[in-house]
Amino acid sequence: MPEEAVLCLAGHHRDSCTVSPKCGQASDGASLDCQPAGLCHWRPRDETVSGTENGSLTGPGWRDLGRGQAGWRAGARLRFVSWTQPGAVAPAAGTGPGTWTSPKVQPPLSKEGRGERLVELHTSFRELFTFFCTNATMHGAIRLVGSRRNHLTTACWGLLFLGTLGTLYWQFGLLFEQYWRYPTIMTVSVHSERKLFPSVTLCDMNPHRPSLVRSQLRALDVFAQENIYALYKFNFSASGDAPFVEARGREPAFQLDRAIRLQRLSGPGGQNKVGFRLCNSTGGDCFYRAYSSGVTAVREWYRFHYISILALLPTDGEDSHRSHGGRFVFSCRYNGQDCQARHFQTFHHPTYGSCYTFNGDWAAQRPGITHGISLVLRAEQQDHLPLLSTEAGIKVMVHQRNHTPFLEHRGFSVRPGTETTIGIREDEVRRLGRPYGRCTDHSEGLDVPLLYVASYTLQACVVSCFQQLMVETCSCGYYFYPLPAGAEYCSSARHPAWGHCFYRLYRDLETHRLPCASRCPRPCRESAYKLFAGTSRWPSSKSADWVLAVLGQPGHRSPSGSTSPRWVDPASSRRPAQAPHPASRVFQCPRGGAPACGSRAQPPTSVLHPRSNVAKVNIFYQELNYRTVDETPVYSVPQLLSAMGSLWSLWFGSSVLSVLELLELLLDAVALAVLLGCRRLRRAQGPQPGR
Repeated sequence: MPEEAVLCLAGHHRDSCTVSPKCGQASDGASLDCQPAGLCHWRPRDETVSGTENGSLTGPGWRDLGRGQAGWRAGARLRFVSWTQPGAVAPAAGTGPGTWTSPKVQPPLSKEGRGERLVELHTSFRELFTFFCTNATMHGAIRLVGSRRNHLTTACWGLLFLGTLGTLYWQFGLLFEQYWRYPTIMTVSVHSERKLFPSVTLCDMNPHRPSLVRSQLRALDVFAQENIYALYKFNFSASGDAPFVEARGREPAFQLDRAIRLQRLSGPGGQNKVGFRLCNSTGGDCFYRAYSSGVTAVREWYRFHYISILALLPTDGEDSHRSHGGRFVFSCRYNGQDCQARHFQTFHHPTYGSCYTFNGDWAAQRPGITHGISLVLRAEQQDHLPLLSTEAGIKVMVHQRNHTPFLEHRGFSVRPGTETTIGIREDEVRRLGRPYGRCTDHSEGLDVPLLYVASYTLQACVVSCFQQLMVETCSCGYYFYPLPAGAEYCSSARHPAWGHCFYRLYRDLETHRLPCASRCPRPCRESAYKLFAGTSRWPSSKSADWVLAVLGQPGHRSPSGSTSPRWVDPASSRRPAQAPHPASRVFQCPRGGAPACGSRAQPPTSVLHPRSNVAKVNIFYQELNYRTVDETPVYSVPQLLSAMGSLWSLWFGSSVLSVLELLELLLDAVALAVLLGCRRLRRAQGPQPGR
């Protein structure tokens, strides 16, 4: 039996292992390796080591193990021993000379004898933390356990690690705070494709007198003459500008609210204003509706009484276009083709008169004036309501198809006696819905029921909201807007204090104190049109005679050989300059009238200059390229993850797997805390009796 030598573990590294009798005694069939941390593990086989004269150990797979002590020789069989505590030595019977045994240390089982567990936890938090820092992929973690003897270096690296971690999560907080605000940016792009021609609404700006309330309107004209004469000493009869016709038949049963009169008011700083006084039903709450312009004051005062009179009309009133004779549109052509009656929708506006909306289902093939719509319109001033409508011309609005035109907000005027050319450029806006913003494409699910039978628009929703509040607050609706079911329009005969309630409510709407703005979201998709206009005199002084004569001939054939559409009812065959003007009778001087009447009374301008009775409008796409303005999120989910990954790589130089390692450390720490807590609880309770 060969001699046995004892291997001593005197250092922490494999290169410092030397022979020493302090290490214990060899055990048959088992050996130990030195580990970096000064630990040992079993090696269940013998190694034959050769020695040299100076006592160093060499063997297969080993480097120079360092100096050994004398007393052993080359060729001795070396059995590596287990680690034993100092003083734990017990002699074993039957052992050879020079051997030591440790009764407390047993060799570990082989892999076949050991049962692998599903989950194995560390025995202490120190061991857990050491394992994590040694094996983690994050930069700087190994520095926390690599310098145990240099506590200053370990403390510095610990502070750096904690500071870096805190800075990282502080930036994460800022990033998530910005993300949860859901900010957006507008992205502009240009597209080129065929587009449907937009709708065009045109009004003659000539409100008429409905036949059912003509007597009431005559009484209003007389009342208006009295108020204007009291303020400005202006006599309509003497000037020939009388806005009324002599009353025929019996006096109207309707009585005006003569308490609401025009008054001259003194404002702050000595500024004079004109207005009228409105009170509630009890007369205890009154205020003045004052204006710095007398013209505006007269129009608003007249409009207030005018609306009270129109509210007496039934809901399905007479066809205003029949009363006008249907002579507003002389001719209409689109892309070189005649328009048809089915391409137009008609309605009457209380202020702007007869209106036509062009809704042809045509796509714009090319840009340019020859590929748009061209209309010749009648702009004759018949002086039906001169105190209500003080403009002469045509009101025009370009808007999206199937949208309600709000002419008082977005309409523009065309001067009579001119040819107006309007180029269109389209911008399409696309908005994001929740959570980035509040928008809608339809009226379903809104707090406000839409009163217009058309597509959803912000203006239509605000008007519907105001009308609902008007009905709830004032018990009646404003005549210019549609009515909810079961409501009626406001009139001084039925609601004497409706003006006080309406103007109070309308002032709250203008100052954004009504909830309509919050109830009505913007449309998620809408088109905005930019208009570029140019005007010229039309017809010219040299061509005015024959142009007006041709327009006055019924059944005149167009240059293409087609007759005028049947829905166009031209004027009589007489020239407009020679035809008697409908309102010319109010300019005739009475027999034996004042001498000033002969000098002041003049025929209307339209009689002297028939060119002012017509206007030509050309509307076309200036270019088919259109811009889309898309609302896009600043941080989408992929962009948020990308920003987080950039910050994590900047501070720790790691990846998503490093985050999973941190998560594993957290879960192991929680499980270890629970396990140690349960052990302490059992020790505190002690052994139970009877067990």
